[in-house]
Amino acid sequence: MDMIVRKYQEKDIPFMMSIWNEIVEEGNAFPQMEQLTFEEAKSFFKSQTYTGVAVDGDEVLGLYILHPNNIGRCGHIANASYAVKKGCRGRNIGEKLVRDSMEQGKKHGFKILQFNAVVSTNTAAIHLYKKIGFHRLGVIPKGYMLKDGSYIDIILYYIEL
Repeated sequence: MDMIVRKYQEKDIPFMMSIWNEIVEEGNAFPQMEQLTFEEAKSFFKSQTYTGVAVDGDEVLGLYILHPNNIGRCGHIANASYAVKKGCRGRNIGEKLVRDSMEQGKKHGFKILQFNAVVSTNTAAIHLYKKIGFHRLGVIPKGYMLKDGSYIDIILYYIEL
């Protein structure tokens, strides 16, 4: 696998939208409940501070979005979301995306990367964040609504860039 992580290009949007919508449809990681249309995806990915994609040749394997977690006096804190294509998970693509987002965060002037809502059942992400050195801030009990309407805990993490 000759995978690289780079800035997304317009030709990537249909594939990015498909991967993003897979995660939304699974209903156990992203807060969004509605899938993106092509026009919404185009606007959404463009509106981020940075959107990166993991690609192998022309195949998009995963993506991330990076943006401020807040505004003004808290604008130095970034937030990011990651998505890896079903069938490609478990191949360290997520780690490459997280590490690239940290580098891009620094380049864009962020000092901290914070995750507001890591679903407690997302063990792969939790393991990765611990491995990289993220600090666990705490738990919000029943902070995430699963697709079936039940609630589960979310965990907050941060790392200094």
